[in-house]
Amino acid sequence: MTTARVGRVAVTAALALHLATASAAEGPSRHIVDVGSAKIEVTAEGQGPLIVLLPSTGRSSDDFDVLAGGLAKAGFRVLRPQPRGIGGSIGPMTDVSFHDFANDIAGIIKHDGGDPAIIVGHAYGNWIARTVATDYPQLVRGVVLMAAGAKTWPRQLSDAITTINDRNQPTAIRLKALEFAFFAPGNDASSWLEGWHKDVTESQRAAGLNTKRESWWLSGTARILDLQAADDPFRPRDTTDELKNDLGDRVSVVVVPNASHALPAEQPAAVVQAIVAWAQDL
Repeated sequence: MTTARVGRVAVTAALALHLATASAAEGPSRHIVDVGSAKIEVTAEGQGPLIVLLPSTGRSSDDFDVLAGGLAKAGFRVLRPQPRGIGGSIGPMTDVSFHDFANDIAGIIKHDGGDPAIIVGHAYGNWIARTVATDYPQLVRGVVLMAAGAKTWPRQLSDAITTINDRNQPTAIRLKALEFAFFAPGNDASSWLEGWHKDVTESQRAAGLNTKRESWWLSGTARILDLQAADDPFRPRDTTDELKNDLGDRVSVVVVPNASHALPAEQPAAVVQAIVAWAQDL
């Protein structure tokens, strides 16, 4: 198996300029969707095939401003639901599982018309994306995993997320933890010192403990883009083919250089390029 690589040289100057300066025909709008067990705030923009973006642990979907704009300009309708506990999203945050969060996303897709969507999950969000594909296969065209972790990773990475969320820690300590766990050497991590929601992180971690891996690991029957970051400590290079070895040719692997666990923030143009190229073959 040959692993594809997306480098900065492969991201054309035209695409970079497009992301930075072009404006979508229809700007982002926000609305609340009642999914029954929760009410979820959604940012929507663009027209075309549906893409749903799911953020990382304890983070807001506002992290995807540049990414969503790029995908909308590339001809997609992009939905960005806020996790429970962020913005206008409210619902139970205890005694929940991945399947509850997946139900939120299914409700959003149905509210938008019910056409099958590409579900893009960043880090923690990859688990929810795969749960949606498992529980609601009729609503999923494909799944993109952005900086998905390996089956296991060192405990100090989870401890770093705890430190980042702890506002009682000195800024320098939080920044060091952020650089260690989320950003490639030389990439500026300071913008991510803000935007953490400790209560959401705790709820999401508890949901993981309440969910059996085998209930979502196979990710339904959808095709999968395993979009990895070359410097991601949650996904060492010797685990590059881990998911493909489990799920076979459903999985396409692309590795983005000069990026770590904050992949869509570090290399948004490369991520847009990889998703658009992969989606053309669905």
